[in-house]
Amino acid sequence: MRAVLRAMLGATAVLVAAGAAPAAAVDPVRVQIDSGVLVGAGAGPVLSFKGVPYVAAPVGALRWASPKPVAPWSGERGADAYGAICPQPVNANGSPNAGGASGATSEDCLFLNVWTPRGAKHAPVMVWLHGGGNALGAGSLGAYDGSAFVRDGVILVTINYRLGVLGFFGHPALTKAAGAGEPLVAYGVMDQIAALQWVRRNIAAFGGDPANVTLFGESAGGSDTLILMASPLAKGLFAKAIVESGGGWAPPTSLAKAEADGAAVAAKAGALDGVTPDQLRALPLDKVMASANPRGVDIAIDGRLLPRSPSQAFAAGAIAHVPLIIGSNSYEASLMKTFDAPPAAILAMQPAALKAAYADEKGDAAMAAAMFTDGFMGAPARWIAAKASAGAPTWLYHFSYVLDVQRPTSKGAGHASEIPYVFASWDTLGAIGMGLEPSPGDLAVTSTVHACWVAFAKTGRPACPPAPPWPNYTPASDTLMEFDTVATTRQHFRKAQLDAQEAHALATLELGK
Repeated sequence: MRAVLRAMLGATAVLVAAGAAPAAAVDPVRVQIDSGVLVGAGAGPVLSFKGVPYVAAPVGALRWASPKPVAPWSGERGADAYGAICPQPVNANGSPNAGGASGATSEDCLFLNVWTPRGAKHAPVMVWLHGGGNALGAGSLGAYDGSAFVRDGVILVTINYRLGVLGFFGHPALTKAAGAGEPLVAYGVMDQIAALQWVRRNIAAFGGDPANVTLFGESAGGSDTLILMASPLAKGLFAKAIVESGGGWAPPTSLAKAEADGAAVAAKAGALDGVTPDQLRALPLDKVMASANPRGVDIAIDGRLLPRSPSQAFAAGAIAHVPLIIGSNSYEASLMKTFDAPPAAILAMQPAALKAAYADEKGDAAMAAAMFTDGFMGAPARWIAAKASAGAPTWLYHFSYVLDVQRPTSKGAGHASEIPYVFASWDTLGAIGMGLEPSPGDLAVTSTVHACWVAFAKTGRPACPPAPPWPNYTPASDTLMEFDTVATTRQHFRKAQLDAQEAHALATLELGK
């Protein structure tokens, strides 16, 4: 189950492939931040600053180390082009990988990008964590362009964070050498925390309000958002959160297991027992990448960054009590083929009692797809919403809209398909556009979904006409917003199936710890 979950979180796919906005007249714009002067680009009401280093490059002695401050620079630093993407498998022909990324990679990749309204003052801020299984992707993909948010008065920040074996790696030598209280294993999540700290220090220089930051992410980025809600090291760094198809159920992983997994990777790369941290960090990158599971390791309970698993933290109420939107899509089973999870394999994992809740599905393929969608996204989202609602206002959604042109052949809204609606980024999608123009109906749904996210960022409530009032989620009312051709509130949505999923899954999560 854990392996399937990791695979699922990796399929942000070509949907978010890199793209470029139509050319527009630009002018240089300057801003002073704590490390120096940046020169970005202005185009009408939208100012952008790209490729901004938010911590020191994680190279040499800083590989597999917690983030360190970036060295100040003298003079002006150009910020009109994206920085390098983090090391990950990329396609030799230049096409996007399963995380939407392409092109050259570099360990010197910890950059962020800021889009802000010209003349902004105390504007709300949204910080985006990209998907890709914590192994693929980048904050510079075309789908994540912030122009539409800026036009609605919201500052958008996207980031790169360390991925795969460079971002999620445990080893006994690193644990032994770490300082008291220094976090371990999840270096990519440490980067995310460092980026949020950068936002708190610097966003006012861009016209933003550091007290009104919404953290949001999709797939692995959504899962990481839940981790940050459960981590004491992220306390106070964001005021609201949105989780798009981020799961929420994961069995706990011990530090000892992460260390054993890392030691096996190191040994395969040529670093045997007794290796020092310096020797580990000197391993050639190509050997490290070739020796690792391309999806990295599970995020371990290190007692520092994570005192307990996110599932355990939500069960205990030991989380950041901030307003939360959480939800998933109607056909998350789009991931089954991508990650070689055929219906027979899915069904073989399920007990008879759980299958009984899906007896009305027509055939094994439909049953497996429904169980996959519910078990890995729909049911965890509802459970997280129920737990979070005890401490802060929470809203649950189900995204089922499919592009007009794709509707005749589609089985539903696939994993990551909500992203261009959230970002209103059809003009910058790149490969996914395939020459197709969104219909008026597609754009109407885009306007509604985007407006809900904008309203939440501004006010902490997703009030977004023409959508009907979206009620807070409570276990008793069990009401969500379905985004389809018309936005509609639904009560007790798929209750029998989600209840069955919950009864089956919760026993595996060690929630009493």
